[in-house]
Amino acid sequence: MHVRGQSLFTDDLPEPGYLLHGAVFVSPIAHGIIKKLDTRAAENIPGVIAVLTHRHIPGENQLGGIIPDEPLFAEENIHYAGQPLALVVARDRAIAHEALKSIQLEIETLETVVDPRQAFELGQLIAPPRTFLLGDTEAAFRQCAHVLEGRADSGGQEHFYLETQAALAIPGEHNSLKVISSTQSPTGVQRILARVLGIAMHRIEVDVTRLGGGFGGKEDQATPWAAMAALAAFVLDKPVKLVLDRREDIAYTGKRHPYSSDYKIGLDKQGKILAYQVSFYQNSGAAADLSTAILERTLFHTTNSYYIPNVKAMAVSCRTNLPPFTAFRGFGGPQAMFVMETAIDHAAEGMGISPRHIQELNLLREGDMFPYGMKTEHCRATSCFQETLRRYDMERLEQEVAAFNRDHATLKKGLALMPVCFGISFTNTMLNQAGALVHVYNDGSVGVSTGAVEMGQGVNVKLREIAARVFSLPPSRVKLESTNTTRVANTSPTAASTGADMNGKAVELACLGILERLKSVAAKAIGSEDGDIEILQAKVLLKGKDAGMSWEELVSRAYVSRINLSQQGYYATPGIHFDREKERGKPFAYHVYGTALTQVTLDCLRGTYEIDSVQIVHDAGKSIDLLVDRGQVEGGLLQGIGWMTMEELLFSDDGKLVTANAGTYKIPDIHFTPSKVETHFLDNQNNPYAVMNSKAVGEPPFMYGMGTYFAIRAAARAFRKHKDLPAQAPLTPEKILNFLYDGIKTS
Repeated sequence: MHVRGQSLFTDDLPEPGYLLHGAVFVSPIAHGIIKKLDTRAAENIPGVIAVLTHRHIPGENQLGGIIPDEPLFAEENIHYAGQPLALVVARDRAIAHEALKSIQLEIETLETVVDPRQAFELGQLIAPPRTFLLGDTEAAFRQCAHVLEGRADSGGQEHFYLETQAALAIPGEHNSLKVISSTQSPTGVQRILARVLGIAMHRIEVDVTRLGGGFGGKEDQATPWAAMAALAAFVLDKPVKLVLDRREDIAYTGKRHPYSSDYKIGLDKQGKILAYQVSFYQNSGAAADLSTAILERTLFHTTNSYYIPNVKAMAVSCRTNLPPFTAFRGFGGPQAMFVMETAIDHAAEGMGISPRHIQELNLLREGDMFPYGMKTEHCRATSCFQETLRRYDMERLEQEVAAFNRDHATLKKGLALMPVCFGISFTNTMLNQAGALVHVYNDGSVGVSTGAVEMGQGVNVKLREIAARVFSLPPSRVKLESTNTTRVANTSPTAASTGADMNGKAVELACLGILERLKSVAAKAIGSEDGDIEILQAKVLLKGKDAGMSWEELVSRAYVSRINLSQQGYYATPGIHFDREKERGKPFAYHVYGTALTQVTLDCLRGTYEIDSVQIVHDAGKSIDLLVDRGQVEGGLLQGIGWMTMEELLFSDDGKLVTANAGTYKIPDIHFTPSKVETHFLDNQNNPYAVMNSKAVGEPPFMYGMGTYFAIRAAARAFRKHKDLPAQAPLTPEKILNFLYDGIKTS
């Protein structure tokens, strides 16, 4: 449907009569005090219906979900450039945007802070620092043969989903609203809208058919725009649509968190890591958003795919004058893994050995403990790594790269391995629950509603397949409905790679409930025991043989017999818990493992590079749909490569986004794609902790992209062997050129 242009997104839906359009007036500066906000001239423009500010909010002017520190509209203080101050509502978009120019604003400018380390020194924190401890790092460092220290900085990342932020709010009877929102969190939007409007949640219906991409950027960040549209519809009693254009979306919305980190790593003579200490300074932006939850996942992934007996990891969310940073694929995990791999790379260079040697020696094994107290179960870190070495002939590749680099003066090749271990579950235990509503209609077709939001990741394909497998029907007999808060209430966001896991299990349980009733109907009709009945390929079987009753006939018989053909399914992930006072627990249902082998060629005259190949061994459990999983692996890989190499967010010293459009912010295109991408899925690996023995696949592949960064570093070192390359991502061609030629005299 996407390829044919038939998929309907929020801005494609038929528009109701008397539709009004919104345009957002935002602060042009990053920090200050509002002295004057005059909207009268804009209100008098023909076609303008109203200009709404915080004074028009009937409920609470507050969006903050975890920490209440983010107003819908600024009241007195400005905290970032792009902060909403008012909403113009007009008869069409052009009039609304033109009216923005007539609003008069005076702001007293205050000092702007954009660096997280500066914010930390000033005491500007979102929340107190947190520390994970395992063993005794100070004692362990004294026993180490090699101790190295350094700094690693990773940049932010723009989500650049195809569909920008959008919402359509339609008023109904009894002060109710229907809101069609481009959100990953329908219940989150419902809850915040109820707060802003001062009404109960049951008066707000949120509906989501699909998103044109999300990647975490529509988990919390979709809420302000839905709230503005809902406020206008509620106050004016007219339908209101608000759709951001690309420039507005990039400039006003949050991105992946930039991190600045310090590390210290200690190893014995053989390369065994004995101690690791790290401090993460997260640039949270001006409000909390999801920063503290993202920071927590950073701590959970401090050591990536390695067992280190002595760890001390401190992390802190620092408040700056930038738009609130937010969820992005990996949710803090990639930032931690980047520092870990940087420390290993640094140690290998200092010891004169291959990073591969240190990686292989320290991989997690069954029963190893993470710094937060959880032990590995069904650990496949080593099997993925070893299969990568064997399948793609690592030793031959190393020899070929060494020979190439000897024979070429200005072209250099680099190799890197990127092992991944990623925990699956919301780290907020409460969110690990999901519901489904399944109807079998009396013609035998099936309708399924869940809390999962389809945003291009293929979750609906998997949910349809789960229902089809339980009923033993072709998937064409199953329809996935839109995600709607009136059909499935109290949903968790579609995030943390849990969409198919939790909602799929809820669908399975609902279908099994209906199936048991249908088997009883069949048994009664045939005169047999329930246990003798099986449904296979839309036919009823008795002790494995065709009983002469089709699926449609069975359903019709059940309906005539007044048997319930609907079922709610509910699933809560068992066995998970975490104590934040002790910083100990079992926050994840399981872990996903994998390893990527990346080869690049660096042009040392130009600083440009080609990604020759990325070859992956990935642990997908027993995949529900291999095509969907392969697409997620390849898409995550490319997005990770973009974060590490070319996607550079640049802010001015006064807090304005410089790379605020598609001309200045670059994402990977077809020409940047690796010449060869191979993905091998570990064969038929059981995973008892997820639906049908599958494994989540959304976020883990993103981390494979880091291999490209370290392969480029290896190639650059082959050209300048004894020069230190700062650990800064993204590693753009400009940075490579500065490294290759800084300090070299040229004629």
